[in-house]
Amino acid sequence: MSEIYSLERMIKIAIELSAEKNFDRLMSKILLEAMDICHCDAGTVYVLEDEFLHFHTMFTKSKGTSIEEQNSGNKLPPVPLGRKNVCACSAIDNKLINIPDVYESNEYDFSGAQKYDAITGYRTGSMLVIPMADEKGEIIGVLQLINSLDKDGKTIPFEKAFEEIISALASLAAVSLNNHRLAEEVNNLLHSFVEVMVDAIDARSSYNANHTRSMVRYTDKFVEWLRANNDDWKFTDDSKDAFLMSIWLHDIGKLIVPLEVLDKPDRLGGLKAGLKSKIEIACLKEKIRSLEYPAVGGECEENIIKLKKAWEAIEAANTAGFLPDEKLDELKSYASLICKTADDKEVPLLDEKELEAITVRKGTLTDSERAVVQSHVSYTARMLEKMTFKGIYKNVPFWSGSHHEFINGKGYPNHLSGDELPNESRLLTIIDVYDALTAEDRPYKPPMPAEKAFGILGNMRDDGQIDGELLAKFIASEAWKK
Repeated sequence: MSEIYSLERMIKIAIELSAEKNFDRLMSKILLEAMDICHCDAGTVYVLEDEFLHFHTMFTKSKGTSIEEQNSGNKLPPVPLGRKNVCACSAIDNKLINIPDVYESNEYDFSGAQKYDAITGYRTGSMLVIPMADEKGEIIGVLQLINSLDKDGKTIPFEKAFEEIISALASLAAVSLNNHRLAEEVNNLLHSFVEVMVDAIDARSSYNANHTRSMVRYTDKFVEWLRANNDDWKFTDDSKDAFLMSIWLHDIGKLIVPLEVLDKPDRLGGLKAGLKSKIEIACLKEKIRSLEYPAVGGECEENIIKLKKAWEAIEAANTAGFLPDEKLDELKSYASLICKTADDKEVPLLDEKELEAITVRKGTLTDSERAVVQSHVSYTARMLEKMTFKGIYKNVPFWSGSHHEFINGKGYPNHLSGDELPNESRLLTIIDVYDALTAEDRPYKPPMPAEKAFGILGNMRDDGQIDGELLAKFIASEAWKK
């Protein structure tokens, strides 16, 4: 094994280890490379956690099955850091240990290996144990190799020549493991942040958190449907995670929206109590006037009847799903009815704000309130742009901030259109609208049947607002089913 060969091999291995993102595959590559270099039959990678060496990857060539099969269901107990196990000694002392034959060694306790041999019929002979230390010298695991083999397949001691290159591999492995852990910690931190934000929205507005969770569920099922049907739109595990992240965060801007607007259950909202009190006082003042001036008793009674009739109409309209023209005209006719206040001032039954609120044709929000709610999209983009999203997550702020854009340019807040909106933004819009229509926990409207919701989405498609091809796939996937 020449130095040139070793250097080239190590460079190649280093590149492969640094490129591997999957933790289990990384462990397997480390072990297989070490076993290949040493021409040995078996090996184990231990990972150090909480004062224990945990079995992560084990492989024995002579078993005749793949490394994946041998590791499936592996539930071996961890090895405590103590002097009873050679792998633990290697970690404690940060020392490479090369044993020609474990049955002839008195330096370490190999009773565990010998018991394993008795049960399985395997013969553990030579052993090379290498601590895996990162760039700071901290032990993060142990690489244990068993039974080096000659060209005829006979067990021989591990050559001293292997020690240096395997130690270098162990160092590379340790750095790769450490980098993987750091990346995983950052990723976990990001996902924890998302959970905190969703919980914060949940604490303010329970229906909105359900909305987000439902969208994530629909999208997860839809992406799996795309995979199963070998669709042209390919999702890797990473791209799926990034897209789901954008959905988790798409309504984060609603943390800024006043709750009385965000959760407004009816048209009048906080104005209702004041309006009811105004009418009650006005009716009471009419009764007092009729007692003081019996000659106008009939007029007072007529005014009371008008006010009560107006209040009945207002209460009915307050929670109605849709108000036709004739109902709007009726409500407007009541606006000018005179109400006397407690200090005998005369005021109209409905002031400008009350009239604007109660005459909202559909939904509960006035134009100004709707603008406030719509501003959550801008807040979402602004909040996420202040964070650093890189790599697979670099598009999360854009996707999250464009879920109310339409491909005909008539959406908001930036009136994007056509090719400015990638598939992720288009799908997010479709799923957002679908769940908003069919949600069962909105305080201001009953849930809409799926068929009717798809009818509305079909109209939006025909108007050029949403992507018809994506809508058809979403419907066909049945990912929307509860």
